[in-house]
Amino acid sequence: MAKFVYRMQNILNIKEKIENQEKIAYGMANAKLAEEQDKLQAILVRRADYEAKSRELVSGSIKIRDIKECKRAIDIMKTQQRSQMMYVHAAERNVAAARERLNAAMVERKTQEILREKAFEAFKEELKHEEAREIDELVSYHYHEESEQES
Repeated sequence: MAKFVYRMQNILNIKEKIENQEKIAYGMANAKLAEEQDKLQAILVRRADYEAKSRELVSGSIKIRDIKECKRAIDIMKTQQRSQMMYVHAAERNVAAARERLNAAMVERKTQEILREKAFEAFKEELKHEEAREIDELVSYHYHEESEQES
């Protein structure tokens, strides 16, 4: 019995490894995005706390120094928020790029798998034709043997 050997199996293996690497890269990009979003959320919470504290300072006894410090802290939080939003957008772009690379790697792997399936189907057809030829030869041999014995 003949054994099917896909002559481009090494290419298929490489495509599978590339796809796995891209899956890992995509997962890491998603993790980085989540981390950056968490940082942004923490900054927003801190900013809200400072704004609430500022409202309290203005409504109670007025301490100019404390109010100025709080306003400065709010300005710093605004700057950090803008900066962090840029990091979040960069992480989102990285996730989108990783998704595109992963999709491309999946398409290439699937293409190789389809080619492998077609090669396997061709192998099965060839095997079927070979078996049919052997059966024909066997039948032909028996027919000739019987006709010679009758003569």
